[in-house]
Amino acid sequence: MSDFAWTDLDQRAVNMSKVLAADAVEKAGSGHPGSAISMAPLVYTLYQRFIKHDPNDPKWAGRDRFILSGGHVSLVQYIQLYLAGYGITMDDFKNFRTLNGKLTGHPEYGQIPGIEMTTGPLGQGLASSVGFAYGQRFERALLDPKAAAGTSPFDHRVWVTAGEGDIEEGVSSEASSLAGNEKLGNLFVIFDANHIQIEGDTKISLGEDVLKRYEAYGWYTDEVSFIQPDGSYKEDVAAFADAISKAEKVTDRPHLIKVDTLMAWPTPGKTNDPSAHGSKLGAEAVAALKKTLGFDPQQSFIVDKDALAHAREVAARGLKAHAAWDKAYQAWRSANPDKAALYDRMKEHRLPEDFDAALDKVEAGFKPGDKVATRNSSGAAINAIASVMPEFWGGSADLAGSNKTTINGAASFEPSDEATKQWPTDSPAGRVLHFGVREFGMGAITNGILLGSDTRPFSGTFFQFFDYMRGAVRLSALMDIPNIYVWTHDSVALGEDGPTHQPIEHLTAARSIPNLDVVRPADEYETVEAYRALFKKNETHPTAMILTRQGVPALAETAQKAHDGVRRGAYVLVDTEGTPDVIIMATGSEVHLAVEAAHQLAKKGIEARVVSVPCMEWFEKQDPEYREAVLPAGVKARVSVEAGLAMPWYKYLGEYGKPVSIERFGLQGAGDVNMRVLGMTAEHVADAAQASLAAVDASYNC
Repeated sequence: MSDFAWTDLDQRAVNMSKVLAADAVEKAGSGHPGSAISMAPLVYTLYQRFIKHDPNDPKWAGRDRFILSGGHVSLVQYIQLYLAGYGITMDDFKNFRTLNGKLTGHPEYGQIPGIEMTTGPLGQGLASSVGFAYGQRFERALLDPKAAAGTSPFDHRVWVTAGEGDIEEGVSSEASSLAGNEKLGNLFVIFDANHIQIEGDTKISLGEDVLKRYEAYGWYTDEVSFIQPDGSYKEDVAAFADAISKAEKVTDRPHLIKVDTLMAWPTPGKTNDPSAHGSKLGAEAVAALKKTLGFDPQQSFIVDKDALAHAREVAARGLKAHAAWDKAYQAWRSANPDKAALYDRMKEHRLPEDFDAALDKVEAGFKPGDKVATRNSSGAAINAIASVMPEFWGGSADLAGSNKTTINGAASFEPSDEATKQWPTDSPAGRVLHFGVREFGMGAITNGILLGSDTRPFSGTFFQFFDYMRGAVRLSALMDIPNIYVWTHDSVALGEDGPTHQPIEHLTAARSIPNLDVVRPADEYETVEAYRALFKKNETHPTAMILTRQGVPALAETAQKAHDGVRRGAYVLVDTEGTPDVIIMATGSEVHLAVEAAHQLAKKGIEARVVSVPCMEWFEKQDPEYREAVLPAGVKARVSVEAGLAMPWYKYLGEYGKPVSIERFGLQGAGDVNMRVLGMTAEHVADAAQASLAAVDASYNC
């Protein structure tokens, strides 16, 4: 910060922010006015004095990133975007929280300029901000590794505001611990401690010293209190700004600055009252607030034109900063043409020219009859992609050896003093991420990496623990960002670890999330083609790769057909001469059982078509003609085969179809034994096909 001075116009802009927040919630009839009012001077100071941004170009690559972790306080950010000139109008505030209004109750990624991510589920904004900081450090090291600190066009900061609810959520603890371990000096969190939640004073549920907790994580901490020793209240913006300036000098740790505030101050009758958290203040309190701050209580949505003009001067400062950055950026491009070409490709989401060749080389080593776990095939694909995409990086929640998510020979993304015997090398551009046993934090961090950089992260854990990270997975789907989840040990076939580790309902749960593409490949050919497809589709959706622990046979049919078939989501793997008597649909490790069952049925004179369905979501995006060609409506006898709940299959089974599924928790036994006992056998599939045929025949005889 330079030349900080707080003027009367700054105070008037803050006062206008407070009454605008109160008016918007009052008109909407719902919202969270309290913190939007009391946080106004904090967020105004950040936008006006500390955050590097350009309202004329909200996507400027050199900007700082700001994340409002407590998304329910969305108005405090919307108002600062309005004051800075991001194109928000007063009419937008009048339509706050309405069906077609663009100012939503919680910030939504892509809805308006200046919003870096969707927030609202508490804790995830703070957790993902750690990913933003990861992404900045990695991208900078990848593209401009030799530049002195603070001199690269890829240097920027990540600013966050968070409240008690964010601090209480476990995911923020997971990510904050990692942030301290990684010494993320580009991360600044402003903790608005107003000590109020819906249920009242936070001391009933938040008893620890938060600053000491964050010190233990390895963070720099400081505290500013607007509550004075004599009990009076002063919005001491100068002290707040001074605390940030001191923090900026510390570059080897993330930063947490606690600010003690009173919710809704200075609203008469509502200050420090829990009712101000999530309800409108009421006409009487709003009028009293306006009178206290020197506004006409009879007017609503008031614009102080002089204060607004003063706040809008930040745009000129943004243009100046942008121009200086562009000069440095162009100098970097001239000095680093190869790196510039890489950066252009990354920003344009283009694949490298040798992408296909890298995957083709992996497939050339396969042969039908090989028995390989699809987690191993996934590991081979990941390493092939990494060999041609330096922006591709990731790791696991302490399961890298099992998930096969390690990029072979790559450095670890760790500071030098965190190196271990197992991971002796360190690098700012290390491509191997270590999340520890923190699945939710891992999902939130990789979301932040995607949003805050032009790199492509992936992460891995056992499929069973998808439950732990579901909130982050849902948020990636809601934001429509292409996160890649590698989930292995996908069924009861994982064996002796028993029911606690054996997924049953998880495929159904994952498929229930809109915008999440769930891919369960049959063998090594389908696995590699699934990775090829998810990158070539270049869609914004997140993708879940569901993979086996046990070896599954590579099929001659997939060797021939997977290249074109997998990208379509479902395809005919084994067919008949004419119209089939029955269609057998399967995914993953059960596809070879479907093929074997078809052979058994053929010996009985029953002609079965086998359809591999690696991804229902991709299949349902195909045109109707293709879907009909694969699953002709005239064939009523159908079977689905999958080691999980049957629920997702009924839309394909129709009235007479029979599922081969698992409708109970798993068993404590060897994987092959579990599969057999729970009906995952070719014989059971063949029996189900005959039962479906019998049901069709019975319907004709009625």
